[in-house]
Amino acid sequence: NPALDVCSASKSDRANRSCIGVIAMPDKSNPGAYFEIPVTDMHRATTFYKHVFGFDFEMVDIHDNQMALMPFEAGGTGISGALAKGDIYKPSVCGTLIYLRTENIEQALERAQQAGAKVLFPKTNVNDYALVAEIEDCEGNRIGLMQHL
Repeated sequence: NPALDVCSASKSDRANRSCIGVIAMPDKSNPGAYFEIPVTDMHRATTFYKHVFGFDFEMVDIHDNQMALMPFEAGGTGISGALAKGDIYKPSVCGTLIYLRTENIEQALERAQQAGAKVLFPKTNVNDYALVAEIEDCEGNRIGLMQHL
């Protein structure tokens, strides 16, 4: 399995792969697989994300943690994740930053602010590839918004 090869392959072989730590990843695979956004109030958080992004959630308990699974389309592009409530989940603006896709970043920012979010980084064009912005959600997490151009 090439994804499990250590990055000690020949230089020409390494040129055809991306090295993450000591694991080689095939070029056709993006490293992201799944994410969890920490929350302290699941009802407030699901209401916020439904208002801003229109998400419907599937509520499940996994390992004594309450999860609100975001939409997932088998065969679709990108990754999906969940809102997660449990002892190990601590909302923060200082941790990992995840960007959620939106079709209209201005409308998403407006809905986020209506729902009480703070804009931490205003709408910005990134090399004519995408528009990005960052908000602090209702739980205190820094969340990125991305609209592909």
